[in-house]
Amino acid sequence: MDDATPTGRTVDIEVGSQEVITIDLDILDPNPEDVLELLKDGQCKIWVWTKLAGEYWRRGYLEAAEKIARTAIESFQSNGTASHLPPIYSMLANIQIANARKAPKVILPDARQDIMKGERSKEEYYREAAQLLNTGERVGAESGEGVSGTLSFLTRGMVTFLIAVQLFRPILANLGIQQLATRSMDDALRSFDGVLIEKPTNLVALLGKARILYARRNYRDALRIFQDVLRYNPRCLPDPRIGIGLCFWALDQKSKAVAAWQRSAEVNPSEWPAQLLLGLEAINSSKNDGTSEAERASLFLQGTRLINMAFKANQKSAAAANALCEVFLRKGELTRALKLAERTIQFADTLTILTEGYLRAGRVSHAEGSLTHATKYYSAAVDGQPKHIVGAIGLAQMQMQNDEMAAAIHTLDTLLQAPNPQRSMEATVMLASLRAHPRPGVSSSDVASERAKARDLFDRVTKGFELDELRANGHSISKTSRVIVDDVEMHVEIARLWQGESLERMGKALKEALRINEAIGRSDSRLLNNLAALQHLEEHLPDARSLYEQALIIASGLGTDQGEAMQTTILYNLARVYEDQGEDALAKDAYDKLVSRHPEYVDAKIRQAQMLGDLNRHNDAHELLKQCLASQNNNLNLRAFYTYFLIQTNLPKPAKDFVFATLKDHDKHDIFSLCAAGWLMYYQARESRDTSPKGIEERRRGFQRTAEFYEKALHLDPLCAFAAQGLAIVTAEDALGSLGGALSATPGVDDVQRRLKNAREALDVFAKVRESIDDGSVYFNMGHCYYARDEFDRAIESYETALTRYNDSHNVPVLLCLCRSWYAKATKDQQFTAMKQALRYVQMAYHVQPNDKAIVYNIAMIQQKSAEMLFAINPAKRTLKDLQRVIDQAAQAQKLFASLASDKSPMVPYSKEIADQRRKYGDSMLRKGDEHLAVQSQFESEVQAKVDAARRKRQEEKEKQEEVERLRMEALRKEAEKLAEERRLAREQAMQWTQEAKADSDEERERKPKKTRKSKQEAGSGDEAEPKKKRRGKLKKPTSDGDGEDQAMFSEDEEVERPAKKRRVKKAVVRDDDDDEPNRAPPHAPPQTQTQKKHKEFKSKEMLSDTDDEMS
Repeated sequence: MDDATPTGRTVDIEVGSQEVITIDLDILDPNPEDVLELLKDGQCKIWVWTKLAGEYWRRGYLEAAEKIARTAIESFQSNGTASHLPPIYSMLANIQIANARKAPKVILPDARQDIMKGERSKEEYYREAAQLLNTGERVGAESGEGVSGTLSFLTRGMVTFLIAVQLFRPILANLGIQQLATRSMDDALRSFDGVLIEKPTNLVALLGKARILYARRNYRDALRIFQDVLRYNPRCLPDPRIGIGLCFWALDQKSKAVAAWQRSAEVNPSEWPAQLLLGLEAINSSKNDGTSEAERASLFLQGTRLINMAFKANQKSAAAANALCEVFLRKGELTRALKLAERTIQFADTLTILTEGYLRAGRVSHAEGSLTHATKYYSAAVDGQPKHIVGAIGLAQMQMQNDEMAAAIHTLDTLLQAPNPQRSMEATVMLASLRAHPRPGVSSSDVASERAKARDLFDRVTKGFELDELRANGHSISKTSRVIVDDVEMHVEIARLWQGESLERMGKALKEALRINEAIGRSDSRLLNNLAALQHLEEHLPDARSLYEQALIIASGLGTDQGEAMQTTILYNLARVYEDQGEDALAKDAYDKLVSRHPEYVDAKIRQAQMLGDLNRHNDAHELLKQCLASQNNNLNLRAFYTYFLIQTNLPKPAKDFVFATLKDHDKHDIFSLCAAGWLMYYQARESRDTSPKGIEERRRGFQRTAEFYEKALHLDPLCAFAAQGLAIVTAEDALGSLGGALSATPGVDDVQRRLKNAREALDVFAKVRESIDDGSVYFNMGHCYYARDEFDRAIESYETALTRYNDSHNVPVLLCLCRSWYAKATKDQQFTAMKQALRYVQMAYHVQPNDKAIVYNIAMIQQKSAEMLFAINPAKRTLKDLQRVIDQAAQAQKLFASLASDKSPMVPYSKEIADQRRKYGDSMLRKGDEHLAVQSQFESEVQAKVDAARRKRQEEKEKQEEVERLRMEALRKEAEKLAEERRLAREQAMQWTQEAKADSDEERERKPKKTRKSKQEAGSGDEAEPKKKRRGKLKKPTSDGDGEDQAMFSEDEEVERPAKKRRVKKAVVRDDDDDEPNRAPPHAPPQTQTQKKHKEFKSKEMLSDTDDEMS
């Protein structure tokens, strides 16, 4: 901007050569068209354009400011003076940033209340701001001019900063800030630091740096910078007191934080951040159990009022919308709550706020009953923060509503397991309950494992509660923990889990449930009834009977309508126990009492009818059921039982008429009636044997109606497993294809392909049904489908599951299907082991039904086929033992075929002619038995001979290798002994040399005292030491030659171990020469000198020896 820029509140624009028009900046027309004309006509300088645009912006006319800036760009570009435009580009970038503050972060395409499809997102504004800055820098660089360095740094720093996140968005629950993306924050921080180097008191740069430090959780440095900003400009906006309060809150100085926000609200009463933060703090304080109820209510109202004020001041604030959404959600105003939740999602700048928005949108949808939307929102919340407790629990609830129990378990497992496991008693109890509940399609081993995990989870809950009590140290624990632990149903479930595992733990749980029930003043009869029902379901009939009787006594003493209702229910349950115990008289008496008290009690009459039916008194039972229908004709459960009764008494036509009457007159959407109608139509069409065109058409129509009934049932209840299985059976058997018409003995290629395709489709349905119905019929039907597709291994697997898991290995149809599958597999793969399995299963079926002639025929057929198979295969693939066994079995099969062919019964389940043909074929086949036995015996003898020869050869080679190894080891042993002997001799010689050296040392030691006395005398005083050294040096030369042999001997023997001996020998020679010196001493020497010499003799020896060691 030029130095001549006017400083007043007016701007003079020169139009033409003489006319000057003054624009009052305090009075601006919101429509800038006239101003634009003046600016273009006057060809004003760039500072005039920016001045006017800035004034419009300051007054809130962003569109007018942006229009002036863009018109300036067009005007200067048309005049060829684009080099002056960098300030305009910078201003326009800042305008885009200002627009971004009011723009949504994301736009929900499926928003139901807060619809913003026509709005631009923040990213678009930020991207355009960055492009404008780049354009301004490029234009400035090309012209040699440009915007000031400080302005460029600040603008670019703010763009970089805001593209990452807007920091001043308080977060509900902890009022914190999410850590931002490091790379973008580094760029922004460098830009702000660049400005602060030039001007350390630049408020914009200081605020930007403080925000980044806060985002990086460097709260103390951020606090210091915010305080500096406040000191530099107490009226600064945005108010640094907000940042100061946030830093204090993060540093756990809550009172100082509240004081800072209150001061901000006093200084800037029109600003919303302080109001929002104070409102959130008040709501959090209202949750403190240590305050009175009236004080908590007052704090909550105060917080709600402040949050409402903050949202009215800035309706684009995600944090304010999020907090206000919670208020409306508690009030039950779901429409307004949903709009605020969508507003939170679309304007959220942090992941935490975004997650909160999704959670509240999910809660609103959940309350509305819109499970699809609730699932979507909860999933989005968990995707953003996988360890969010409320989000995970909400998603698990939706998955449970959708019957996706495995998915719900996975969701809660992810929340509670590492890494970063969350501690939530609610989620733990939910997960334990889900694991405790048996799910269809889960194997018994998996059920046991799930029950064990559920027990561990419940133990974790109880232990966590005990730890909370210890930490409370006599004070009351949280209400949530108390509510969870005092849940009677939880303890009942724990007892059920320990049933069969630990009677002690089970009894402990039941006692705890009774204690809780008594503590809250509830009647014990209901709990006793429930516990008795649990024992009844577990078939502990005496215990159940005792508990029922106790509960009945307690309920009888209540004397109210509730007590009468409880008596009725408990007496009915007790009658069921009597019935299950076989005490029909007591059961009948109980049912009679119930009916006499409550004639309309249909359930008791139904049980009476069932008991009559068990006694084959079908007419009496039928009459009783008619009475029930006369009183409660619209009772669908009663009509369902009557349908079952008619089918069980072999009255399919009345059952069909009754079911159709139920669908027509009572409820056309009754699932049971639809499934029963489908079964009855299928049964009627399947059993029809009318081969006339009309009969075939009726048959086809019956199958079609069967499919229609099942499809309608599935449409009403997509999870109806019985309808799905019925439809799958129709599909697998091609009831709508060839089975629906005339049956063909030789189906065409198209029929075969269609049946394979139908079987595949049916398998897909059975796989889903298996998850809902824990019954062997599903696996049985799956086995049929696999068999139809020639997938015999999988068919065998399905049949095995149906046999072992559900039928105790005694179900004849399953055994025969297993026999058929193994037989087909053996025939296809030519496997004798498979044929043996087929024979084993058909023999098991024979033991269950020994009078079934079809099973006998199958046994004979498999025995004959086994011999035929072994006769046809290579001798290398069979054994003589197996061959002999199948020949014996084939001989037995001949007897069976002869007996079956000569059977005199008029109706047999096989063809007598084929049985006789099989007998004749067996006679001709067995004639070759001896030949096959001889060939097999010769083959095995030859093979055995080869094996023996190979074994002998291997043994010889092994012995040869062992001999070579023995010789090698012997040579090594001798060599080791020789080496040991050599080492022994060397040690003896070394010991001999050592002894010789020791003897020489002893001789030397005998001469040492004389030399030591001389040495001691030499070392006696400092005055004598020097001349003695000179003297010894003179004597060293002549004595070295005289003692050469001694030196050579010592140097040779002890050169390594005792290197100091050589030098000692030399000194010994010197001492020998000096030994005469004391004798040449003057006779008048004082006596004390002699004593002194003796004393010095010991010292001299020690000193000389040490010196010698050091020299050596």
